[in-house]
Amino acid sequence: MADYHDRIVLDPGIRSGKPIIRGTRITVADILDYLAGGMSPSEIVVDFPDLHEYDIRAALAFAADRERRLFTPL
Repeated sequence: MADYHDRIVLDPGIRSGKPIIRGTRITVADILDYLAGGMSPSEIVVDFPDLHEYDIRAALAFAADRERRLFTPL
């Protein structure tokens, strides 16, 4: 999933404007922390039934895109 724009939103009234999965209060950072901690996407979905595996992929695509935009060539 390269296009995450329909899944990831920024709302100043939810979680201080951090990027979240649409319709939830779960942040992209939360998902990345769970993955970094060793949880699989399917385990995350079991723990958070409002999420789908494509939400996990959207969070990863968002993070990758943000990383690419942060890179400044010397």
